[in-house]
Amino acid sequence: MGTDVQSFAVANLRRRPATVEVGGFVAEFDPGTTSPYINYATPLPGARPTARDVMELIGAFRVRGLKPRLEFAPDAAPDVEPALREAGFGVEATHAYLVCTPERLAVPRGTAAVPVAVPATDEDYRAIDAALSEAFASEFAASEEGAARLRRVQEDGGAVRFVRAPDGGCAGGAICSAPAVGTAELAGVGTRPAFRGRGVAAAVTAALTETMFARGARSVWLEYSGEGSRRVYERVGFEPRGARLYMSLES
Repeated sequence: MGTDVQSFAVANLRRRPATVEVGGFVAEFDPGTTSPYINYATPLPGARPTARDVMELIGAFRVRGLKPRLEFAPDAAPDVEPALREAGFGVEATHAYLVCTPERLAVPRGTAAVPVAVPATDEDYRAIDAALSEAFASEFAASEEGAARLRRVQEDGGAVRFVRAPDGGCAGGAICSAPAVGTAELAGVGTRPAFRGRGVAAAVTAALTETMFARGARSVWLEYSGEGSRRVYERVGFEPRGARLYMSLES
């Protein structure tokens, strides 16, 4: 599955508007933000980068004033991590990922009572962006650009789903990229603290996964950040399959 996930990572970056390919790597540089979570690179499956390849990649980041950063499944390109370490890159994190296939998808008990909505207005997208910012402890700030990115996901073949709060805003939500190479990535599952423990994360995860299967994806994968979230995803039908590595180069 690591090769499928890595092939997806490459295909997903290639369809973004500001992609650069250099030395066996694909990088996305979004002029609307300096966020390292948006501006990053990933290697082609099986890449065997030379020192020169890595230096060219670093240069592509530096000329734009960005921190060189990569996300990838190391088992799909085992020569990449040693080459990056040799150039001074360090590991930010290693995240396990889970995979769900159509025959495993399940709707946890009680989830059916949590209504999941499709955003339709600019205000919906702003509310989702603000809720996810709050859910992730302001790891990123809510912004018009963030709301616009959510809309682009929805309009470009992916999906955004959310649970509406009693005040009309957003209790929590998530996004799923458009399928590529038979799989799709579900990401940004977040619930505002006041609404946790009510099945919001499970509801949007199940809804998005079902949507991708209806569009022809053979699998959906996601990363998780703690045992609590892992249990939520496993109840929906996700199971462990591998890990992804995050590496960056400080100034």
